[in-house]
Amino acid sequence: MELAEQVAGWARDGEQVEAYVARGTHTSVQVFDGDVESLSSAQTEGVGIRVIAGHRQGFAYAASLDPDVMAETLAEARDNAAFGEVDEYLGLAEPDGVFAADFDLFRPELADFPTERKVDLALDVERATKAADPRIKGVESADYGDSMVEGAIATSLGIRTNSRRTICSISSSALADDGRGTQTGGGYSVARTPADLDVEKAAGDAARRATRLLGAAKPPTQRLTVFLEPNICATFTGLLSRLLSGMAVLKGRSFLAGKLGEQVAASLLTLVDDPTNPDAFGAHRFDGEGLAARRNVLIENGVVCQFIQNSYTGRRSGLASTGNAARGGFKSTPGVGCRALSLTPGDLDQPALLASIGDGLLIQSVSGMHSGVNATTGDFSVGVQGLMVRNGEIAEPVREATIASTLQRMMKDVVAVGGDREWLPGGAAGMTLAIGGITLSGS
Repeated sequence: MELAEQVAGWARDGEQVEAYVARGTHTSVQVFDGDVESLSSAQTEGVGIRVIAGHRQGFAYAASLDPDVMAETLAEARDNAAFGEVDEYLGLAEPDGVFAADFDLFRPELADFPTERKVDLALDVERATKAADPRIKGVESADYGDSMVEGAIATSLGIRTNSRRTICSISSSALADDGRGTQTGGGYSVARTPADLDVEKAAGDAARRATRLLGAAKPPTQRLTVFLEPNICATFTGLLSRLLSGMAVLKGRSFLAGKLGEQVAASLLTLVDDPTNPDAFGAHRFDGEGLAARRNVLIENGVVCQFIQNSYTGRRSGLASTGNAARGGFKSTPGVGCRALSLTPGDLDQPALLASIGDGLLIQSVSGMHSGVNATTGDFSVGVQGLMVRNGEIAEPVREATIASTLQRMMKDVVAVGGDREWLPGGAAGMTLAIGGITLSGS
């Protein structure tokens, strides 16, 4: 905090200065066939400095916290600002009186967890995956990873924030073969401390996902209900959040522009970004500009309630920041994004939800989510693998199929939201989500 405050205190008359200081430790272990294939542990630290003067912005960063280097970085940011384009809406965030949530996302036991134990966890998940089912013929990869990060933001306008957090995970990719062909499936477990990682869950999910696709074939073309598994649901809601970005609206890249207060989705769909929820792995006390994170209801009962904003997009839109400034680290300036996105869950777990609807396709994986989705027009067409659902029960697996619709129609055709919410790595939660009227193209 002291370093960030020091840089912010170097501001000259007529300029605004922001310093974002961060340091972290990251470990990655990958094993294969009982041996360590790669192991890396890296420490990072650095500062990113923004200077705004005369409605021009300059930015520079350095991978060092040496005071002399930070002074040089500030000078470089000032030079860059002199060549920046004039934009009347440029300006740092200003304190808005919102208090930060009171929680601690840092677990000191991760710092004390020895490297050999991290390797053991990766080896354990590989062994457990191989033992989960006799049809598992190999493990393509088994991994352990963790991060401990702390950061601080200080500005010449009075913002002073700091935070720290830990996260760790294990994952496995299983290879199944029953003589008819091979299939792969992945599983993982994520937590804030290694003691909370679940080896059996990661291994069991990987084996189950691989084996249940054995014998998959192209399905007949038809129109049906699709059931998005939690990880696919999280990807889908992530698409919706980009449509609700104030920056996307300003750039004309969202078909939801101008839809504030309008019904755009089924009434059972409520979408919330709540980084004040410590259960979310994207939880944070502050956003990327140092404003307190807050709970924002984006869509409520199908109605657009608000767009997410940082201070710049809010200023251009005549609105306040929603505390959604997002940045990838000290090497970047703030953008706009969600950190803890979730649909409001329903009451049914996946088996009960499938039984309540009866027939459809349970989607396990998708391909082409980025190239096959157009946020401006809403066109949606992606490749899928999954399992047919008949009379509420899992049936035969399918592959080499495509589902197609539009995001506008999919939002309105949501027929059920599951109660099986699961917080996933990154900035979203997922649950089983049922969407009707989807075209499935196969044979």
